Amino acid sequence: MRSKIASYLGFARRAGKLTLGINGTAASRKVFLLVADVTASENSKKEIQKLKERFSCPLVWAEELGAMTGKEGCKLAAVRDRALADAILRESPEAPQ
Repeated sequence: MRSKIASYLGFARRAGKLTLGINGTAASRKVFLLVADVTASENSKKEIQKLKERFSCPLVWAEELGAMTGKEGCKLAAVRDRALADAILRESPEAPQ
């Protein structure tokens, strides 16, 4: 069974409110939530932290983000819809960082 977070990420993707990848996220204007894969490299984690500070948004770490978004190897997803970001935060097992 798919997790609710994966379902919400799917909703965001179909609505055109999900940006995948570090470079794509860096080019975004407004981001309400960052979802990062725990297997990201150290350099990627540094870039993700910089993006978190730039957008002043919460960061949630997830396992198997690539499988959740349908893009294998994806290490970062940016949610650009406030309602979906709030729903993902409510379902997150960890407190946002």
